[in-house]
Amino acid sequence: MNKRQEVLDYGITFSDAYIDTPFHDDNWVLLRYRGNKKAFAWTYEKDGFMWVNVKVDPEWRDLWRNTYDAVIPGYHQNKIHWNSIRLDDSIPDAEVKRMIAESYDLIVGKRKS
Repeated sequence: MNKRQEVLDYGITFSDAYIDTPFHDDNWVLLRYRGNKKAFAWTYEKDGFMWVNVKVDPEWRDLWRNTYDAVIPGYHQNKIHWNSIRLDDSIPDAEVKRMIAESYDLIVGKRKS
């Protein structure tokens, strides 16, 4: 998985997920959950790569970061609760999808702020 469209196509398969561009900047395309409008995946291009930021349970955060060089603390987000994934094909697609699914699961139960 190395393209934004692959992430978006996968993300909208989740119940009540939708695509949003809230910043009036085509580089930032988010996947949100309709129930509370919280984002579970932020896609953007940076340094010649496509990236996706995902919410992460702090208990698993360091496992992902230590397992894959392409997973780093969340770019422009809380470093405790978000990871950034460089989509450079170094992480198996199934693992990228797992991180996106876990992010979705974390935000579904949250109330709108």
